[in-house]
Amino acid sequence: MDLAAASSWINGFLSSVGAAVFVPLIMIIMGLIVRMKPKDAISAGILLGVAFTGMSMLISYMSSIIQPVGEAMLKHLGINLPILDGGWTTMAAIAWSWPYAILMFPLMILINIVMLIANKTDTFNADLWNVWGKIFTAVGVVGLTGNVLLAFVIAAIQIVFELKTADLFKDEINELTDIPGVTCTHKMVFLAAIFYPIDKVLRKIPILNRKADAEALHDKIGIFAENHVLGFILGCLFGFLGRYDVGKLLTLGVQCAMCLTLFPVISKYFMGALSPISEAVSDYMHGKFEGRTLVVGLDWPFLGGSNEIWITIIISIPLTVLFAFIFPDNKILPFAGIVNIALVVPAYLVTKGNLPRMIILSAIGIPIFLLVGTAFAPFVSKLALTTGAVAKSALGASGLISNSSIDGPWFTYASSQFLDFKNGNYLPLGMLIVWLAGYFFMYHDIKKAAMGVKEQDTETAESTEVSAE
Repeated sequence: MDLAAASSWINGFLSSVGAAVFVPLIMIIMGLIVRMKPKDAISAGILLGVAFTGMSMLISYMSSIIQPVGEAMLKHLGINLPILDGGWTTMAAIAWSWPYAILMFPLMILINIVMLIANKTDTFNADLWNVWGKIFTAVGVVGLTGNVLLAFVIAAIQIVFELKTADLFKDEINELTDIPGVTCTHKMVFLAAIFYPIDKVLRKIPILNRKADAEALHDKIGIFAENHVLGFILGCLFGFLGRYDVGKLLTLGVQCAMCLTLFPVISKYFMGALSPISEAVSDYMHGKFEGRTLVVGLDWPFLGGSNEIWITIIISIPLTVLFAFIFPDNKILPFAGIVNIALVVPAYLVTKGNLPRMIILSAIGIPIFLLVGTAFAPFVSKLALTTGAVAKSALGASGLISNSSIDGPWFTYASSQFLDFKNGNYLPLGMLIVWLAGYFFMYHDIKKAAMGVKEQDTETAESTEVSAE
């Protein structure tokens, strides 16, 4: 079996099982490696599969009720945008059609192991299912330069950044989710490098620097911040914007109420599945890497219990429709990616769940997704046709397809296309420089803050000991 055939087989396998089977399988194997009892490892793995499936079903259901409203809003506004939104599945299909795609697995695992041994990361990335994100970056490089080796070098750099970003946010993720020993290695978090400096400015505004998560909202407005009540209100408001009749509007309200009520319930199954595995990994790795606490890197859904994420997503949908209409450089019709998780998760991590700042950052981020989706369209369309990922008849009159919710859009476009400056296009190179500046500012600022907290805790502990004496 050659590389192309192997990549095609893996693509077919991953498409048939999805993250709900593949990730739990990896976690069961990991559990057995770190000497969990087989029955405990299998039980935790199956429960993780249940959690992934439950979250996926809820997201699919939410998308199915929200997308028609967004489409109705676009229709009422008279928007006619030529680029078809094919969603992330189109991008993944293109990635896996690359003949060298299968080689990204060993590269990703090797880099992770080397960094663990060299004490350059504390994250073991178990999210092998999303390896296609690295492959897509590599495909973008090859499409521009034709250089396969360079494509793997840039993909390797992306892998390193994913691990370092997972390390950076691991303590905050633990605090936000109460799930021990896990972090997020998904590329969508890369948008935090753009959001973080902006959020630093927003924090200086007194009204925006107060505790304003869903719990604080509940304390202020009571029943109106209950998940089911808030979901109903948002659903009805959204139905009104889509010009639904009263019956459909109320139905949408109840459906949104159901979603916001069940998201936190599903998240508890992630906690139940991941806690025993992460504890076993931590105990095992403590013996191998004395003095270090290692964490497991996962896809984003274990963060899905956050009400703040879903409230912001619902609010971002009419904003996405509005920006698609008013931005003259946007040519993509946001549809498949209109429920944009990749927009909101980095905002959630940067703000620590502060709803007003999440909404502001999302409003700033929406044009980035639309403009990158537009810029990628000729390249993605050409690949989609040549690889057979999409039939020509499905592209419509324009013959263009892209994605309005590309994970880490700023980084993905900049890192795969920055060499286009040789052809006179300096935009991707400029974006890459801005992203790197934002990333290193964020990295050092968070590290500095963490060091300050650690020193304060040490001083508190020492003063307590002196008082006890």
